[in-house]
Formats: sequence, structure tokens, C-alpha cells
Amino acid sequence: MDFDLPAADDPRRMAVRRWLDEHPEPTPRQLAEAGYVVPHWPAPWGLEADGLHQLLIADELARAGVTLPSNPIGIGWAGPVILLAGTPEQQQRYLPRILSGEEVWCQLFSEPDAGSDLANLATRAERDGDEYVINGSKIWSSGAHRSDFGILIARTDPDVPKHKGISYFLVPMKTPGLTLSPIVDMAHAYSFNQTFFDDMRLPVENRLGEEGDGWRLARATLANERVSLSSGGLLWGSGPTTSDLVELRKASPVAADPLRRQELARSMIDGEVLAMMQKRALSSRLKGETPGPEASVLKIKADHHGQDLLRQLPAMSGADGMLVGGGPEGRLPSERSVGRRDIDLPMGPDRPFPEVDPVWYYGFLFSSALTIGGGTFAIQRNVVAEQVLHLPRDPDPQRGLSWSEARAERS
Repeated sequence: MDFDLPAADDPRRMAVRRWLDEHPEPTPRQLAEAGYVVPHWPAPWGLEADGLHQLLIADELARAGVTLPSNPIGIGWAGPVILLAGTPEQQQRYLPRILSGEEVWCQLFSEPDAGSDLANLATRAERDGDEYVINGSKIWSSGAHRSDFGILIARTDPDVPKHKGISYFLVPMKTPGLTLSPIVDMAHAYSFNQTFFDDMRLPVENRLGEEGDGWRLARATLANERVSLSSGGLLWGSGPTTSDLVELRKASPVAADPLRRQELARSMIDGEVLAMMQKRALSSRLKGETPGPEASVLKIKADHHGQDLLRQLPAMSGADGMLVGGGPEGRLPSERSVGRRDIDLPMGPDRPFPEVDPVWYYGFLFSSALTIGGGTFAIQRNVVAEQVLHLPRDPDPQRGLSWSEARAERS
């Protein structure tokens, strides 16, 4: 990992600066058309930039105070899969508006009975001429109420092995037959939904890739998701950071407690290790490599680190930390604290506990979900065990296989 950047007179820097002189207040569409949103992508969407070039672009945009469009699921998950498997017509229809943030996307993967074992999904898409008729439901659809489109996987062939009968679809969220049921969490935030499909008709051209190739595309999506959820803030890449909590803790009544100080020191060390892992993942992505099982290693570390830090919050508040609505009063800039368009977090004076910073309070209550969403801690460990450590799969008691037989069958 080498992140030392070239000097100020580097030609690639100068090119960005000239563009910024011509576009002092660039719009999201102008940034996308210039290739600055995904500079590592091929033309016309990006600049086919190598890793160092991408970092230079990011550095110059940051110096100019330019913020890239916010569309995390669209740019980070849907876009790369459309680039991978979409037809030229699909790419031209969706990618410009994804990269500019004009059309926001959500993910429609998990189901009430198929979360951890996603391939057991029951949502059906039956071909009827030039359309698919879709029935079923999805759950934990983050930001679906704010989205224009969703990426959906559904079963198109129930008579083949479960991983081979799945197809991938691009769904307008205003399609007749699609309805949302809000899920408001215990912090009074509305970020999740249950999505229902009742005889929803979708044109065949909204299928991405070949029929039955959905599982391969879903795996590519999930790998990108796990890297994304492991970056930045403690709440799946959003919200406060380790440094924010350290600064808050310096002013805490328990700052002089040697046990608490040791606890914080351990968390800071873990945070530095995680930061290096994130840079390693960034280095791989800048080289154009698709995230693999190492994304699960990163998510395991990030989830537990976030829970560890956020669960220190009540102790920092003393006795007040035991009260409902209690918590640290340290304030964070709301844009950096929330950082996600898919969360309706109560921020106004009429919120449930106006005297408490809503981000810290929300973060503590939400932290239990970190090891569940985006692939549970158990699933991530299975991925690491099987794909990194090359351990045998669990034996199948219904078939009477021993460990050695299961391993032999796998090999």
C-alpha cells in the first residue's frame, strides 16, 4: 500500500485544477460526465484511472471543497453490476443518472425467511410473454421509501438447484403492484422497509444478465456491499468515527478512570488496525480487483469495533447513561453524523429526546444491528472459514455425512 501522492505540479493534478477553474461550482451531472465520480471505470463513465490517479482526483476535489453525488447503493452496488452485465441500452439508460445521483437506488435482496441463507429466497418471477409477473416480499429494504429504483433477485426456475434458478432485475419503485410497509426502529428512525410484490409486472428488458445468472451477479453486489459497510463511520460507514468518540471521551467524567482509559486505548488500537485493513481493501479496489472473501474479514472487524465503541457511550455519561434518552451531549455536524439519505433520523426540536445528541443516541441503540445487517456475523465467519481458511463445509446430518466425507465431496 503506497498512498504518498505526487507533487502539486503533477500533470494529472493540473488537469483537475484546470477543470475546476472552468467549473468552480460543478453540478453532480458535470462531475459524472467528467468521469470524476468513478474515475477507475472505463470510458465514457470514467477515466480508466489507475489507483494513484484516482487518489489525486479525490485529493484535488477535496481541496476545492467539492462533494461527489450521494447515491451509495446506486454508485457502489447497482452501478458496478450494470457495468458488468448490462446491455448497452441498460447502461445508457441507468448509469448516467446513477452516477449523478439523480436516481437513487435501493437493494431488494433479503426476505423474511431468507436473510442469512439468501439463496433460499421465495420471491417468484414467472415469465409471461414479454413480462415477468413477480410475487413475494423483501425486508430490511434500506432507503426504499426514498429510492427511484431497486436491484431485485427473484426465483425464475424452481426446478433447478437453488443457486441456479435466480435472476436479477432492475425495478422502478413506482411500479404498480409494489408497496412498502415502513419499519421504524427503536431509536425512532425510519430507514428500513418491507417491500411487497403482488402480481407486479416487469418488462423482460428490466432483467439484468441472462435468466438464471442472478446468483453470480448477487455475489458481486454483496462483495461490494461488505466493503462499503466497513468504511468510514461506526454505523456501516456513516455516523461518528473512532476519533469523534475519543474527543468526546476526553471531556467525560470517567476520563481519569484507568480501566476506562485502557478500554479506550484498546479500541483505538483496534481502530488503527481496521484503518489499515480498509486501506488494503482500497488499494485492491483501486487496482480494479473485485472484492473477494477478504470483504467478510473486513466487515467482521468493522462490526465488532463499532459495537465496542458505541457500547462505551453509557459509561461516558455516568448515571445519566442508564436513563432512556440519556447519553453524551457532544455535538457533531449533522451532515457528517448522519451521512446517509436513506435514514430519516429525528433531528428537530420535536424529536423524542431533544437534549441528547440524536446521532450518539441513535448510534448506541442501532449498534446491535451491525453484526446482523449486510450478512450476519455467522455468515461472514462461514465465508472466511470456507474460502480463506479452506475448512470443510458443515457435515449434512440428513445425509449422514461425516466431516471427512463432506470435505471429500467438496473437493
